[in-house]
Amino acid sequence: METKQFKAESKRLLEMMIHSIYTHKEIFLRELISNASDAIDKLYFKSLTDDKVGLGKDDFAIWITADKDSRTLKITDNGIGMTAEELENNLGTIANSGSLKFKTENKLEEDNQIIGQFGVGFYSAFMVAKKVTVISKAYGSDKAYRWESEGVDGYTITEDDKKNAGTEIILELIDDTDDEKYSDFLDTYRIKGLIRKYSDYIRFPIKMEVTHSRPKPQTDEEKEANKAPEYEEYIEIETLNSMVPLWKKNKSELKEEDYKHFYTEKFFDYNEPIRYAHVKNEGNANYNALLYIPSKAPFDFYSKEYEKGLQLYSNGVLIMDKCGDLLPDYFSFVKGLVDSEDLSLNISREMLQHDRQLKIIAKSIEKTISNELKKMLKNDREKYEEFWKAFGMQLKYGIYSDFGMNKEKLQDLLMFTSSKDKKLVTLDEYVTGMREEQKFIYYATGESVERIEQLPQTELVKDNGFEILYLTDNIDEFAVKSLMKYKDKDFKSVSADDLGLENTEKQEEIKAKEEENADLLKALAEALDGKVTKVILSQRLKSHPVCLTSEGEISLEMEKVLNAMPTDQKIKAQRVLEINPDHTIFEKLRAAQSASDSEKLGKYASLLYNQALLIEGMSIENPVEFSNMICELM
Repeated sequence: METKQFKAESKRLLEMMIHSIYTHKEIFLRELISNASDAIDKLYFKSLTDDKVGLGKDDFAIWITADKDSRTLKITDNGIGMTAEELENNLGTIANSGSLKFKTENKLEEDNQIIGQFGVGFYSAFMVAKKVTVISKAYGSDKAYRWESEGVDGYTITEDDKKNAGTEIILELIDDTDDEKYSDFLDTYRIKGLIRKYSDYIRFPIKMEVTHSRPKPQTDEEKEANKAPEYEEYIEIETLNSMVPLWKKNKSELKEEDYKHFYTEKFFDYNEPIRYAHVKNEGNANYNALLYIPSKAPFDFYSKEYEKGLQLYSNGVLIMDKCGDLLPDYFSFVKGLVDSEDLSLNISREMLQHDRQLKIIAKSIEKTISNELKKMLKNDREKYEEFWKAFGMQLKYGIYSDFGMNKEKLQDLLMFTSSKDKKLVTLDEYVTGMREEQKFIYYATGESVERIEQLPQTELVKDNGFEILYLTDNIDEFAVKSLMKYKDKDFKSVSADDLGLENTEKQEEIKAKEEENADLLKALAEALDGKVTKVILSQRLKSHPVCLTSEGEISLEMEKVLNAMPTDQKIKAQRVLEINPDHTIFEKLRAAQSASDSEKLGKYASLLYNQALLIEGMSIENPVEFSNMICELM
């Protein structure tokens, strides 16, 4: 029996197949099942015009047989089969795909899509098998043939006595090592898991004889004696795949429970999704999709370990478990899948070529998600607020990242707590409710709504009856500054130097007082020794004695956030200490200056500065000194 050699380039490619093209060895089962499905597809296609085939769609199947004693795994189909010449051409020359040729010649429609296109998937078997045997009989042929190979050393083709058309692939698995347990691929539970993962939606049944055990019937005497029952084994034929994907069914035949059950089972989430979308898209990109918005954020969602992405199928065969290119980062919370026959796959069918088609699908998916969120905001406010509490921060990151490039897409989805009723409002709702004379969208930052409520800086805005947005997440102010404005209304922090609310008469009065007390303000600033840029008399304070504001682009809240990051660089805002000229403390300061008591004035300055820091939720440098100073002055 002559051993034939693979062609030189095929031999090299086979070595690559075994060692580097596929990431996971388990892929071999997906590839062999896909090839078996292709073979059945060809014969089924022929049966539509040839009554001699004698098989209907329900007669076709793929069989899996595992034998632990002989360490063999068998994949059998009753498809078109191969002649000796086809065995030579398809298996002797790697990357010569009979499926691609068949698909092209017959111009198959969507219902007759052939999965295999590259002719290399078969050789993934050598990642787990030390010997591969293919027994095949072509439909309409009188003879069957056996192809055998132990890898790169070559192959043999001999006649066989197989009776029926179809193909049988027998894998003799590699011996187990300390690193690899190849015998796991003979385990029924593992086989079922791999088929559910990769080949659940192959449109022909994948069957397997599965051994179960059950108690033997007991006699009355055995029952009376409470004798433990004996068990017997029995064999049951199980269909391991569901065949028809949920996303390819008509929406009219599905219920909400079907979608939710699919989600909890497929994506291992105990909580039902807050919203889902079933998409059938035709046009520039043909695809089906199921998209889900979870009700709860995964425990690792805001960590580096979280991996975004949708499951990606090509004609019902899983290609990637998480295709990150299908989701922008700001929609990374979405779970689901996309199935398309238009994908350009690479040689291993395990990865995608990054082409125009993928980008078109991703853009369409993004638009669908955005529309679903807007519908939820408009029609189911309670659910949207639930979603916002779980994933709102991710949308705000989306506003801030990429230099604000995506702000137009996301700004109408944002929500912030309002000073009115302490409820969440959108930017559109805020602007719609603005009074005619209001110039800005006012906001205040802090660790919590309760802390912001107590900020002295909010007094003037509230006294004018204007609404304030409370920004409590670290990312909030960065997102707002990226937006810059909304519907031609600029954002304005309540700590800004110009709130657009100052009374001209009051301004003149404050300016006169500052000129009159210029030496006092200068002395206070000098006593603080560079901790503040300047000390001024405040136009915003009503009842509180003091507050801290900032000049420039870096606010006090941004300073806190940036300095909490693990970097050596320390950011410092240009701090301004504002003193209420109408508060009794101001007279104490004037008295200390009049008495030329610079020591007491310095202590007052330190106390007021530390008090302002505490109001802002910032730490003070020397708590012990601060405490002792209070006791001394008391």
